[in-house]
Amino acid sequence: MTYTFIDRQRGNIKDEILSGLTVAIALVPEAIAFAIIAGVDPKIGLFSAFMMGIITSLLGGRPGMITGATGAVAVVVAPLIADSGVEYLFPTIMMAGVLQMAFGWLKLGRFIRMIPHSVMLGFVNGLAIVIFLAQFSQFKDKAGDALEGTGLLVFWGLIALTMGIMFFLPKLTKAVPSALTAIVVGSVLAMFFFNDTILISDQADMTTMSEGLFSPFFMLFPSSELLNIDTFWIILPFALKVAGVGLIESLLTLTLVDEITDTRGDGNRESVAQGIANFATGFFGGMGGCAMIGQTMININSGARARLSSFTAAVFLLSFMLILGQIIGMIPIAVLVGVMFMVAIGTFEWSSLRVLNKIPPMDVFVIIAVSVITVFEDLAVAVLIGVILSALAFAWENALRIRARKRIDEHGVKHYEIYGPLFFASTTAFMSKFEIQDDPQSVIIDFKESRVADQSAIEAINKIAEKYEQAGKTVHLLHLSQDCVKLIKRAEKICKVNVLEDPDYFVAIKDYESALAKKQA
Repeated sequence: MTYTFIDRQRGNIKDEILSGLTVAIALVPEAIAFAIIAGVDPKIGLFSAFMMGIITSLLGGRPGMITGATGAVAVVVAPLIADSGVEYLFPTIMMAGVLQMAFGWLKLGRFIRMIPHSVMLGFVNGLAIVIFLAQFSQFKDKAGDALEGTGLLVFWGLIALTMGIMFFLPKLTKAVPSALTAIVVGSVLAMFFFNDTILISDQADMTTMSEGLFSPFFMLFPSSELLNIDTFWIILPFALKVAGVGLIESLLTLTLVDEITDTRGDGNRESVAQGIANFATGFFGGMGGCAMIGQTMININSGARARLSSFTAAVFLLSFMLILGQIIGMIPIAVLVGVMFMVAIGTFEWSSLRVLNKIPPMDVFVIIAVSVITVFEDLAVAVLIGVILSALAFAWENALRIRARKRIDEHGVKHYEIYGPLFFASTTAFMSKFEIQDDPQSVIIDFKESRVADQSAIEAINKIAEKYEQAGKTVHLLHLSQDCVKLIKRAEKICKVNVLEDPDYFVAIKDYESALAKKQA
């Protein structure tokens, strides 16, 4: 794959710049909304989106992919900020970055392709539900009290207006971003008719947005009391979750872009880039982030294929932060809630509901389980449990496929032709296939249509060999790989391994050595 700033064979500079501008405009409300979900100032969300975007655009393993402050990370760090304070956020993000860099350096990025599709669906659906439910914490007035009466009706009215514009405008024209249009219309209406509704400026002073953007790390920790082992144990679980969720969402997005563009990204390089970006963002006082599926799709669908688009998006976003702070502060919170409701609706995989009666029941259970755990626990735990459930289901299904075809040839030798994978889950069924006491003196076990997959399978073969030895009988193992032969402990004592090549096994097993000499002659 190419690591150049512009891929002239797949795109052009105009498309890259315009795509970056479109993405930057769409990033503003989402970054602010995600910062509010996390419980930090909106400018921290905007700064994080810029910092993550600029670093991954230069170092990442997937040109055209957009990285910024995301709901997945915001949901994970929100409890930490609420319980311990925002000062614990920054070392958490830095530690998560280190973990992500280690993941990439260890070349573990390829394992993302082992996540089942059912887990991916549950992950996406659960994330959509979490984002949706998180918006209800914003239903407050300027005093911080729960909305009621006319204020609540106005709040819902602005939400409905925002969602209506974002839904219907793309059906009429795609010349202007629907999210931006909804924000402008909602803000103007609030300014002239609903000036009592809560604005972004009521939650953060947007006039000083450019101040403190690049504060050095030590200024964020005026007290050395945080730099101790107790802090480490507090932030470690959250750092693991941030690292895991960030890698999962980033590498899943990378895989999706690979499929759309028919190219191949570098998951390990992307993991390292995400880690560097998170470390740097935490160092300078940001909330971290990861790849953004929605914004990446906007970028790719706009024609972007190279790094210039994601780099341009980050630069445009920085200019918005430095110049348009006061204007952004005039955006009503209700409008942002409407935008996030539409993001949640767009994130949810509605197609998964239509196929529930067409896919295996276990996949249905995994989708639902991952979604529920995501809502009530967190994304990282949900994906881990989903992978475990899918792996167990796969193991159980394949364990039932072990078969043994039995026959006795003209020499009185009994053949066991094994079919299906032999691994830890199928060893019990495998051992039940043999009739050791009733078998003749010589037995052939043929693994041509099977595969010995793990140490449990090797031990099962050893046990079978031991039982035949105790019965005073000889067993011949055919078509085993060389690594398996080395692990068969009793091969030299009672087994003849991989030595019969004649498919009719004309050899009289009772006199194996003389038969082999005859065959060679």
